[in-house]
Amino acid sequence: MTAPSTAVSYAHGTSATPLLGDTVGANLRRAVDAWPDREALVDVPSGRRWTYGQFGSAVDELARGLLARGVAKGDRVGIWAVNCPEWVLVQYATARIGAIMVNINPAYREHELGYVLRQSGVSVLIASPGHKGTDYRELARRVAPECPELRQRVFIGDHSWDALVGAAQAVTPAQLAAREAELSCDDPINIQYTSGTTGFPKGATLSHHNILNNGFWVGETVGYSEQDRVCLPVPFYHCFGMVMGNLGVTSHGACIVIPAPSFEPAATLRAVQEERCTSLYGVPTMFIAELNLPDFADYDLSSLRTGIMAGSPCPVEVMKRVVAEMHMAEVSICYGMTETSPVSLQTRRDDDLERRTGTVGRVLPHIEVKVVDPVTGVTLPRGEPGELCTRGYSVMLGYWGEPEKTAEVVDAGRWMHTGDLAVLREDGYAQIVGRIKDMIIRGGENIYPREIEEFLYGHPRIADVQVVGVPHEKYGEEVLACVILRDPADPLTLDELRAYCRDRLAHYKVPSRLRLLDAFPMTVSGKVRKIELREGYGEG
Repeated sequence: MTAPSTAVSYAHGTSATPLLGDTVGANLRRAVDAWPDREALVDVPSGRRWTYGQFGSAVDELARGLLARGVAKGDRVGIWAVNCPEWVLVQYATARIGAIMVNINPAYREHELGYVLRQSGVSVLIASPGHKGTDYRELARRVAPECPELRQRVFIGDHSWDALVGAAQAVTPAQLAAREAELSCDDPINIQYTSGTTGFPKGATLSHHNILNNGFWVGETVGYSEQDRVCLPVPFYHCFGMVMGNLGVTSHGACIVIPAPSFEPAATLRAVQEERCTSLYGVPTMFIAELNLPDFADYDLSSLRTGIMAGSPCPVEVMKRVVAEMHMAEVSICYGMTETSPVSLQTRRDDDLERRTGTVGRVLPHIEVKVVDPVTGVTLPRGEPGELCTRGYSVMLGYWGEPEKTAEVVDAGRWMHTGDLAVLREDGYAQIVGRIKDMIIRGGENIYPREIEEFLYGHPRIADVQVVGVPHEKYGEEVLACVILRDPADPLTLDELRAYCRDRLAHYKVPSRLRLLDAFPMTVSGKVRKIELREGYGEG
């Protein structure tokens, strides 16, 4: 029976399939028991492979090693590493003993590392020895004196890792089982630091229930089974890799395939070809890099059927090529945020091109979404832009140690306020039109930068564009277009830009300022720092 149409921007994902009530460890044990001889994890760079039986044993061994080192339920264990099998083992081993794994971005340096270790109170840090010329051992040594709770440093691949695993001999399986018996699926299990564009990052604290169910439902929506092999070039330190990836895979008995320690387009396609992967993840820029390889046509990608694209909107032409040339007819678009474990909205396997490129999908089962007036909080009619809010099992427990900041985004009704401006269409699909903090208010008119950016992408001389509001004495704000040109030798003037816009945009949306840039300031996670564009507008 179809639910009656509603005039308000509210949607609730219903399903006859219940939520999982397991802990992550219990759910993995189900997969191990069901598919002991199927492959669970393949690391292409090293050639190492684990069946579910072997993977379950390796997780148990590491979990017992952590117990032997005195890691208690609720203790924080930091993981600061590139994608590798040990990262995955740490994810599941900490879950088995009720420790809280703290994800640390491999791009972090001394200042950010020290802050995260102190703020979360990490007692054990597990890290790569280094990456791309950065010596993690040295950075960890330098910050250690400022981190009073940090008592152990373990480096993957050296004697300290071997010693941690070897310590398992001192703990019996019965002792591990006793620890597991103390755990609830609502216990915190993971802290992920969101890279804010201002100030220090905040530690979104997530439970077994949050991330296990979100991974499971993302996997359900793309139709995973034990037959699937999922290529993960996206970073594990982010929800995309460890939740939508690892937990989405193991909750269905499928196989995790690691193509490289960090993203390399050729290594990714080689892994898909050699391992006969059925699914591939990435942000749009990753897919663009793969499609643009000179020898792209030489790779056999015929095993692919699906995958997930998330992180930013996908250009129509890119989506057409992903479907046609990469064989990903069932590719899915996801929308979410770390604070919601992460996915709230997702396109479905049979959605058409317009829904895959023009929307971020519809609400997932067991989750609610609504679009509200950012000022009054009242739910708006469908089709009107407002703040997207989401509620359900996926909403984080809170920001670690920051109840005031938690209360700023999770209201009394347990709705997570995303800060994104969205439109909920009549068909239940959502379109993201911008960020509340990016909305420009010019003389009482609300202007959504995303709309102007999408329009300016059609200009033949513009390679990339960001639109921001800057102060204006009369109107309060005016529109500034920050542009990267296709050919810097062929400059664009403000008059030319305004002439291009004049007959096709409302007058108040036409940019009144222009800055030509070589590159945009970015956060460590690849988002444009619009605040810097606003602050620096007078310089050019």
